[in-house]
Amino acid sequence: MAKTSSKPRKTVKPEKSPGLKGVSAVDRALSVLTAFQRGDGEVSLAELTKRTGLVKTTVMRMALSLESFGLIRRVDDGGYRLDAEVMRLAACYQHAFGLGDHVTPVLEQLARSTGETASFYTRRGDQRLCLFRVESANQIRMHVQPGDLRPMDKSAIAQVLRHFDRGRAAAAIDVPIFTSGVTDPHAAALATPVFGPSGALLGALALSGPVTRLTAARADEIRPQLRNAGVDLTKACGG
Repeated sequence: MAKTSSKPRKTVKPEKSPGLKGVSAVDRALSVLTAFQRGDGEVSLAELTKRTGLVKTTVMRMALSLESFGLIRRVDDGGYRLDAEVMRLAACYQHAFGLGDHVTPVLEQLARSTGETASFYTRRGDQRLCLFRVESANQIRMHVQPGDLRPMDKSAIAQVLRHFDRGRAAAAIDVPIFTSGVTDPHAAALATPVFGPSGALLGALALSGPVTRLTAARADEIRPQLRNAGVDLTKACGG
């Protein structure tokens, strides 16, 4: 797999149809928005200026317009971070792409066959976002809903999203990854990566439950099911 570069990503401008011209102010605003990269939490004004090649006053003006649409938010120390409208647009994209049509049946099958809650997470900066979830039929279960954001901690799900992000080489990592009592002393999880076209990480497919039920021994029993589900979902999504 290709190594990641430490150099700032340059904004890629889309090709324009012959005879058509875009609006320069819109181009500048979108260059600010698309300057945010996976893994970013807060980005300083100086860094946005560096990434876009625009002067600070222009970045500030563009940021005001983007703020008015809820796309970015200015934080107290003067930096910026993506705001909730980006998540709504991402959800619209996921719906149009039909990711849920592929993921949901897999989650339903896993929840039935293992008796544990099945979920699908993606990374959102310094947090992980639960996109899809099918609850366990058992009464004792963890209560997380689609749309909830959780920290990028040492849990199995966060580890998968971190290790396989940006196409990083992770061949030495044995998946699915199992953790117990990391985020919550009462919760355990088993997670494996799902890839899309060109090997890009789509998200983490996971099973979770109470530590009293999802023990290390139980995790070993259901590990092949989750691994196979991740491989099948990767193929279905073009990976």
